[in-house]
Order: sequence, then structure tokens, then C-alpha cells
Amino acid sequence: MNNTFYGKLIFELGETGRVGYSLPKNELSDYNIASLPQRLKRKEKMGLPEVDELTVVRHYTNMSNNNFGVDTGFYPLGSCTMKYNPKINEEISNMSSFTSLHPLQSVDTVQGALEVYYNLQRSLSEISGLNEFTLNPFAGAHGELTGLMVIRSYHNSRGDYKRVNVIVPDSAHGTNPASAAVCGLKVVQIKSLADGTVDVEDLKAHLDDTVAAIMLTNPNTLGIFEHNIPEIAKLVHDCGGLLYYDGANLNALLGKCRPGDMGFDVMHINLHKTFSTPHGGGGPGSGPVGVRAGLEKFLPNPHVKKAEDGTFYIDTDAEALGSVSGFIGNFGVMIKAYSYILTLGKENLKYVGPFATLNANYIKDSLKDVYELPIDVVCKHEFVFDGLKDKSQGVTTMNVAKRLLDYGFHAPTIYFPLLFHESLMIEPAENESKTTLDEFIAVMRKIAKEAAEDPEMLKAAPHNTPVRRPDDTLAATHPIVTYRELLADSAE
Repeated sequence: MNNTFYGKLIFELGETGRVGYSLPKNELSDYNIASLPQRLKRKEKMGLPEVDELTVVRHYTNMSNNNFGVDTGFYPLGSCTMKYNPKINEEISNMSSFTSLHPLQSVDTVQGALEVYYNLQRSLSEISGLNEFTLNPFAGAHGELTGLMVIRSYHNSRGDYKRVNVIVPDSAHGTNPASAAVCGLKVVQIKSLADGTVDVEDLKAHLDDTVAAIMLTNPNTLGIFEHNIPEIAKLVHDCGGLLYYDGANLNALLGKCRPGDMGFDVMHINLHKTFSTPHGGGGPGSGPVGVRAGLEKFLPNPHVKKAEDGTFYIDTDAEALGSVSGFIGNFGVMIKAYSYILTLGKENLKYVGPFATLNANYIKDSLKDVYELPIDVVCKHEFVFDGLKDKSQGVTTMNVAKRLLDYGFHAPTIYFPLLFHESLMIEPAENESKTTLDEFIAVMRKIAKEAAEDPEMLKAAPHNTPVRRPDDTLAATHPIVTYRELLADSAE
């Protein structure tokens, strides 16, 4: 990389008086500025970097080369389903027919977009086994919150205000208890058994007329299928509660089974995970929420519906829980998901779960002799190691993750779930080839060998990345978020 640009901020590359382009003279005088309220006017110059166009292009091109993504390498981030997004999805979502739309246009002029929205709702209902969907939520956690609001609205509509407890297994995603708390509900944690599944006896001890719902992920966070779902569903339903399905791991079930058929009443789908839109850096995302028959009226406004004459319209319902997003969600993500579903078709969508399961078990069984596997069973789409099998040299999961960067692989999810001290959570997704999996397995085995023969080298990794080991604690407690703060910090 050119040393002129390496490791420098755009501000450091500028010089006074250097410009990239010139705006045309303002023919409207200062009318538009003068009309602004005084409180909105800037008191000082913006302080933008003074750089020419070529410097800008080189700087951001070099910056982009430092990023890691599914398009650049293997990304086995457990519980995140970082699958490849086919370029045809991007091309379709970038068509001007979609990108030029405005949410306030007349319904008559956006019939095609509404048809995409409606058809995707129907597709997700068929895939999940649930009766109706809303695509309005912006992300998975937003979908969780929306789903819990549906559940609370359902209980309140029956005058059952005492149902405020949400049961959450100790292996659940961290967003589950957080979403329940934001919804004004109370979290009740239950234990897992040694095999990683829900302790049904512990569940029974917490069932009473205060239970609003139980939140389950299936397969669970350990990548293990919860085989007691029918019994759990009966127990929770018999006490008046509902079953909520966290769709984070839906990828493993595609083509094999449906949450609605298992007895789940409400679920969210991480559309940006299961149906290929890449995610990270805060978005874009989409968290559709589906419900069983009888709960449709509680889904948030607005609703996209189909009239008898075949046209589509936007409707609102007085019994809905309200609105959870501006307009009808992240439309671009929906287009990509719909394109993905149509490209595979029902003939090939059924292979997604089985291939994801095959890839995960292949890696697991190829590495379990050198990495500790606390639960040695057939997994689904992901699995969890508890660090290296040989821990005598003090090499941690963090060290393994950092060393993977030197070999060009993104690290798996580490230190989650919290059930194990050195969790290393691996999910390969269905689209990775055996060649890629074999390369990853070889590197993981090499790292295990390095841990035994040269542990200090491993503990100092990574060695050839642009940024090596930042102080995570300092970055979290004293973040430097502006260039001026960086200068002041350097002066001190």
C-alpha cells in the first residue's frame, strides 16, 4: 500500500487551499440561507478536509481494501449466517423502477412495488407455516420487539394484564431479554440441560398465569435442534402463554420444517441473514414478523393488502398495535430477499438447510480432535467449540481468532454463547465449497499446532493486519470520535 495514504485520516491528507471541485455560483443570492431560523445557522465553518479528487479516491479505495466481507473471504460468524449475496439480487434492487420510488407516491403509481411486498409476505408465510406477516420492522431485534408487542397486545385485548413474564433459556441471544425489557415485560430465565437443550422440568416450575410467552431459538444457539418443542408448546399453551420463535437460526430449517407447524404463534425472520442480503456495520436489515391465525389484527400498521380486482392497497387497522417504522420498512432488503427466493424456487430452497447442516458437521468432525467439543452430537447449521483441547499453553479463543486474520479468514463468533468459558462458534452457511472448508480446517489445525509449539507468537497475533490489537476497553470507555479530539489527545 502507498505509504502516503497508509493509516492516515482524510484530514491528514489535505492542505489549505486544495479543492476537489467548485460549485456553480449561487443565482438565488442568499434568500434560502436568510430564510433559515437563526438557531439552525452554523456559527463557524464546517471544517471539512481540503483535498483534491484524486486524493479522495485513493484514500477511500485504500480504506475499502482494509475491510473484510463475504465477497473477500470466508466469514464463519456463528449465529449470524453471513452468506453470500448473489449479484443478481443487487442488480434487481438497484433498478431505477425501484430506487426512484417515493413512499408518498399515489398507490396507483406503485402497484409493482406493493406486489413485491405482498408476494414476499405470502412467500414467508408458506416458508414459516404462519398465517400473516408484516415486513415493517427494520432489523431482527426490531422484529423481536414488534413480536412481543403483538403478544402483549393479544393478552391485553383479553383483559389478561397480569401476563408480564417472558421465559428465556440461558442459551438465548442477548437481544431476547433486552427486547422483552424494552417492551415492559419481565424476563424469567430457565436452564439448559447438559445436551444444550431446554430443561423442560425447570420450565414447568415457572409456568403460571403470569406467563406471556416463551422465546425460543430452534436450532438453539449451540446449533442443536430442540427436540422437545411439541411438549414445550403444549405446556406453555395450556398455561395460557404463547410461543415466540427467534428466527435467527431459521437458515438451518429451510426445506425441512416450519416453526408454525411446531406450534409457534409469533416469530421474526432476519430477512437480511436467511435470505442473503449482507449485513454488518449497522444495516441495512429487515425483521419481518409473522403470526398464526387469530393474531393478524395486532400486526403493526400499515398493511399491504390485495383487493378482489387484483390491485394492491395500503390499509390500517384500529386494533393494530400502532406503527413501528416509517412507511413499510427497508424496501431494498425486501427486493433482494424476494429475488433470492424466486431464484432458488421451491425446488431448490429445500436444500439450503441440509447443505448448511452438512457444512457445519464437516468442519466440526474435522477439528474436534484438536478443539474441545463440549457437546458431541450432530449439529445443524452451526456448532460451538470450547477453545483448544490442549489448554496447557494458555492460548485463548481470542488468540485463535486473532491468528485467523493472518491467514485471511474472518474469525468465528467468540465468547458466545456464555455457556462455555472459551466459546468459538462456527457457522459456514450452505454456499461455501468443500475447497474453502478444507482450507479453513487446515488453518485451524495449523493454529492448534502453533499453540503447542510457539504459543507466544500466537498470543501476539495478528502480525500482518493494518490494525493489530487495539485496546478494546480504552476504545469503549474513552472513544475518540472526531479529528479534533484525536489532535487534542495526541497533544496530551
